[in-house]
Amino acid sequence: MPMLPRPRLLDRTALAVALLALAGCAIQPPRTEDPWQHFNRKTFAFNEKVDKAVVRPVAVGYRKITTATMRKLIGNFYSNIELPVSIVNDLLQVRPVGAARNTGRFAVNTTIGLLGFFDPASELGLTLDKTDFGVTLARWGVPDGPYMVLPLLGPTTVRDVWAWPVDSYLLDPMSWYAREHRFRYYAEYLPIMLYYVQLRASFIDSESFLNSAYDPYLMTRDAYLQRRTYLIYHGNPPAAIIEQMQGVNDSSSNDIDQLLQQQQAYEQGKNGKAAATTPATAPAPAASTAPPASAASSAAPAGSGRVPVPATAGSVMAPAAASSTD
Repeated sequence: MPMLPRPRLLDRTALAVALLALAGCAIQPPRTEDPWQHFNRKTFAFNEKVDKAVVRPVAVGYRKITTATMRKLIGNFYSNIELPVSIVNDLLQVRPVGAARNTGRFAVNTTIGLLGFFDPASELGLTLDKTDFGVTLARWGVPDGPYMVLPLLGPTTVRDVWAWPVDSYLLDPMSWYAREHRFRYYAEYLPIMLYYVQLRASFIDSESFLNSAYDPYLMTRDAYLQRRTYLIYHGNPPAAIIEQMQGVNDSSSNDIDQLLQQQQAYEQGKNGKAAATTPATAPAPAASTAPPASAASSAAPAGSGRVPVPATAGSVMAPAAASSTD
């Protein structure tokens, strides 16, 4: 006598209960320390050199051959084609409302918006609610782990790094396209390459803000961690989390006066170094009198403007404008 199959209703119920249990896990608070800072700073410096030598020149050239309107349309297209990543992660986070909103946005922009080059969905109230697998793990209660900087890939955490294989390889439609097609000279990877060039070009306007910081590494790290916290709580993090990220109740954190002094010392040192490297105009005539001691002492030596960079995690907090580029 054949055995009766197990009722599918029980299987679906068990799956729903498991998902709800995962979704109900408490989100772990973000870490504020940086135990791998020594390695991270070396990798950050390496990435900066690669960016200045290769990536940035390509992005600058891309901006020269495109207009702002063209870049906006291309950015809209890539934002739309990446929406399946957010839709799947919304479902994994048991957020049916977010999944429905992103699905509606994807349908409207793909059809009425001509493959996503235009954004009529935003005018209909279907705003973008971006998420990824790193946020999914956070919603399941997985701690973020130490902050780290990877060669070429940039800032991430031990938890967020898993978004690369899951989102970029398994869920990204551009990755599907590249795996399913084979063209000469690896042309199937051109959409992905253009995506990263477009992304890098969008950061050029904010470079002056980052370059003016006395420690670009700290600013980049804090901006990244704040942005991740914003995504994990879908734009509404608790006040306690914000205070922890800003070190409000941390007696070891630097106060605002100390931060201002460090910034001023950095700018003075930068200006002093630039003045010291400026070549002299002309030598004084042999018969001329020697300059007074006070005038000679007014020129600062090349190394006098250097100030030690503090290693305290979270000592520089990037404003909201810097964290909006993701």
